Amino acid sequence: MSKTLIVVDDGTSQQIQNLPASISFEEYLRDYPKLNEPKTRIINLCDTARYLSKGYYCSLLAEARHHHVLPSVKTINALRSNDGGEAFWLMESGLTSLIPDQDTESVLICLGKVMDPRWQKLATRVFQRYPAPLLKLTLHLENSQLLMSLQRYRYDDVSPEFHPLLLGALQEYTQSSWRRRGTAKRYRWDMAILVNPEEAVPPSNKGAISRFIKAAAKLGINAQALSADELLNISHYDALFIRETTAIDHHTYRLACQAEASELVVLDDPDSILRCCNKVYLHDAFNYQKVPSLSTQVVNSLSETTLDGLEQRFGYPLVLKMPEGSFSKGVYKIDNRSMLQTTLAELFEQSALVLAQEYLFTDHDWRIGVLNGQAIYACRYYMARNHWQIYNYDSKRFFSGGFDTLPTFEVPKIVLDAALKSAKVVGNGLYGVDIKVYDHRAHVLEVNDNPSIDHGIEDAYLGEELYMQVMAEFLRRLEQRGR
Repeated sequence: MSKTLIVVDDGTSQQIQNLPASISFEEYLRDYPKLNEPKTRIINLCDTARYLSKGYYCSLLAEARHHHVLPSVKTINALRSNDGGEAFWLMESGLTSLIPDQDTESVLICLGKVMDPRWQKLATRVFQRYPAPLLKLTLHLENSQLLMSLQRYRYDDVSPEFHPLLLGALQEYTQSSWRRRGTAKRYRWDMAILVNPEEAVPPSNKGAISRFIKAAAKLGINAQALSADELLNISHYDALFIRETTAIDHHTYRLACQAEASELVVLDDPDSILRCCNKVYLHDAFNYQKVPSLSTQVVNSLSETTLDGLEQRFGYPLVLKMPEGSFSKGVYKIDNRSMLQTTLAELFEQSALVLAQEYLFTDHDWRIGVLNGQAIYACRYYMARNHWQIYNYDSKRFFSGGFDTLPTFEVPKIVLDAALKSAKVVGNGLYGVDIKVYDHRAHVLEVNDNPSIDHGIEDAYLGEELYMQVMAEFLRRLEQRGR
């Protein structure tokens, strides 16, 4: 069980000092660390504005004592460099439409919480990026664009009207924020499983998520399924398991980077997301490492010469792909020159490069799940009805085709060899390798960094053992990390 301490400066409000977890900086300096103490987390409310202040030393000592601390020294320094009120663009999807009541508006963020619910989603994102107890967010409307600047905020500057917000946030944070409720069982490790309840086709369905949690518990890992809005501070956990579809310009990638920087065990790791999400990288790496794959050309021009070259090399039909995409999204079958020219023009509005590939029709694709260089499951996915891909995003009734789940030892050797070789190009994480077999040869289509693991599909052969294998790998890496 974790213990949480709120470290405060002398003269801090009696309301804060009366909280059971509250101690002074002097007490923290004098009395800690303690022999055989439980995992300890620190909320540092001391003033961190001045370099080498008590607040600075509180976070520095906490890190030296292996206490998880909020804010970290890295966060303190990052906020210090931003104290000039430097404005930066709000690029978060869904947040750019927010408009302040005046040209300039300030928002106080207390442990990720705000008074005005309009700003809650934005505050959550800011707190994820700069996890500090008190932050002052200034929003400024300029030329119809929303800008923001961020500064640290001292407890002494918090007006009385915000005291209930801070007290409530502190109590919630110390009592329930990072611990599963209603269990007396002791766990050695804490894991966040990132999910998105709003995602139409998530990498794992609810049945799979519940089985991951049960498998983790058997290995001494307290796993919790959390959305990005609920995952307020990644450093509260020892491991992050991403079960939401990843993208580069997206919170999944940012959370993976934060987790890695905080020394968590993380799947998918940032490098795997970067490599798998961009098919230009995969194409280049496959060529260099001689991975058997589809004939592919990187296209960067709409010239007649380019179109002629594509027709001569691939003929029709051919396939155009956006460099970033997964699970058959951003993939287009091209049947003639007019369609080729029109689709390329549309794709070039989104990306400077487009991939052209040969078209090979098969009645099914292989998907091999690979974890740390070992194949752990195998599926044959059949094409969606009246469609050339396994997913048909334009059809509600026949969205996907059927499937077979097989033991990996029944997979053709050419498929297994191609899967393991292509996964090795990306890294040692958890991948789903898509492969076509055509004319007795394996052709790798792509490597997905967070493959589908659904209850009733990918686990149809191994059952609970599939979830145990994934969690056993997390445990191995946690033990190897030695924390």
